[in-house]
Amino acid sequence: MTVAVMTRPLARQSRLPRLLAGPGSGRPIGLLDHERLHGQLPLPAGRGQRESADRLIDVIERSGLTGRGGAGFPTGRKLRSVAAGRGRAVVIANGSEGEPASAKDRLLLSRSPHLVLDGISLAVLATGANRAFLVMHGRDRRLAARLEAAVEARVAAGIDPVPIEIAGIPDRYVSSEQSAIVQFLNGGPAVPTFSPPRTHERGFAGRPTLVNNVETLAHIALIARHGDRWFRSAGVPEAAGTMLVTVDGAVARPGVYEIELGTPLGAVLMTAGGPTERLQAVLTCGYFGTWLPVEIAWQLPLTHRDVKAAGGALGAGIIVALPDSSCGLAETARVARYLAGETAGQCGPCVFGLPALADGLADLAYQGQARVASQVSALAGLVERRGACKHPDGVAQLVRSALTAFRADVEWHQQYGPCYGVRRSPILPIPGDMADW
Repeated sequence: MTVAVMTRPLARQSRLPRLLAGPGSGRPIGLLDHERLHGQLPLPAGRGQRESADRLIDVIERSGLTGRGGAGFPTGRKLRSVAAGRGRAVVIANGSEGEPASAKDRLLLSRSPHLVLDGISLAVLATGANRAFLVMHGRDRRLAARLEAAVEARVAAGIDPVPIEIAGIPDRYVSSEQSAIVQFLNGGPAVPTFSPPRTHERGFAGRPTLVNNVETLAHIALIARHGDRWFRSAGVPEAAGTMLVTVDGAVARPGVYEIELGTPLGAVLMTAGGPTERLQAVLTCGYFGTWLPVEIAWQLPLTHRDVKAAGGALGAGIIVALPDSSCGLAETARVARYLAGETAGQCGPCVFGLPALADGLADLAYQGQARVASQVSALAGLVERRGACKHPDGVAQLVRSALTAFRADVEWHQQYGPCYGVRRSPILPIPGDMADW
């Protein structure tokens, strides 16, 4: 019997790159080149699959791998919970990446699709699943065609224990939430649902369902080959391994980088070529994230615990550097308006609260209306923890952090009115380019 977990050391000695190993040509790594680079998929043959599944979950738990989609939940514990559920499990790989400020999942799927597909098959083994999906945005037809070709190559080679189905979901911010994905695959609208039950208890077709980000599954594919000690050789004791981060804003080389967890945020910005202007703040975790003053953010180790202690969130590894030439309130107002239009339309806090919140922040940023800041803060408190999903909570968190990080700007706007002469081109990306609304 082939053991499901291999500990063959990598030929290279460097701890990086891992997920982004291989040629950097921009073209997808084909199946043969993938197997030359990483070795064949370590799946068991014949009997002993349950024993191999338990071994795999054990090694993932020992590795300390946590989810790379945002929440940072222990991956091994999630696998074990789904494996213990009633009925045959289902595996869903989430590559939809609804966050406009993130590009890591698309890069990984475009560059190393077989690493993700390996991870899906290993998750199938671990949970005893008999159905598996890889979910992405339906509008990205070129990527969908590449993934379909990768799946067909694996079918011809007889690699995967169950067929992997490619599914395209609507290109909406809320559609990438795991309960929205499950509801869409069940034939409903791609909007979040109330919980409980949670998806790992009753998800697709009422069955226990594992929903993991594609980066998490790619890490599983490497841990299964090289072991938990290899995985923990990068990172820090409380945050093992590497992660992909998307760096944007006022840096010389915006892009996706693979870093060791625990790396100071300032060092990551220097890896991206360093700031192109004097910075005032850094956005962490994307549009459900937090603005942090640059003097706090620069030395901050990138772990969930450290970033949370500073008042932020690591999330899916989004870092946006805001220069002095930009207005943080105006940038946040643009995002708040975008997010107000991306709701599921299921409850009052989203339908009424978020547009009012966006209007109030716009009045402060663009009109300089006095006493608006206190009203915006009060509105944020009214929408928090009252929605059918976490969408209003995320918007409120971003707005609150802007009022705190840009407190001096709030006072300036209320005293002197809107700022002039600031950067014309916005920093934060918004689908459809809403720079001039």
